[in-house]
Amino acid sequence: MVKFISKDDILPIRNEILREGKLTLEQCRFAGDDNPESFHLGYFDGEQLVSIASFHPQSYGDFQGRGYQLRGMATLKQYQGKGLGTQLVNFAIVYLRGQKVNYVWCNARQVAVNFYGNVGFEVVSKEFDIPGIGPHYAMYLKIM
Repeated sequence: MVKFISKDDILPIRNEILREGKLTLEQCRFAGDDNPESFHLGYFDGEQLVSIASFHPQSYGDFQGRGYQLRGMATLKQYQGKGLGTQLVNFAIVYLRGQKVNYVWCNARQVAVNFYGNVGFEVVSKEFDIPGIGPHYAMYLKIM
């Protein structure tokens, strides 16, 4: 089940999956997590949080209208490939459409480009490197 969660709930999975457990939880916070317009989603298997995503108000490039950046999407290894991330993105799209947001974008790791493409995002940049993390592409999804 998808639920809105707190900015603190997301940190353990962010650290485990996105930072390979190498950071403190505080080091896993992103700029924008505290923004009152930001929101965080989690997928629960019973009482266990198993997949997360954060959405921050942030425009991208020359795209017009209100934009949100999807950041920190991660799913525990044993739950990957089961469509949970897709459910989080679809939930967010419905919510953001209701908030009159025009588009969502993300910096997708090279290994996640196909995932984002399958939920409707398109690549809008050349490959670029985020130091210490690896190759990425900016991706965009028009929602209004």
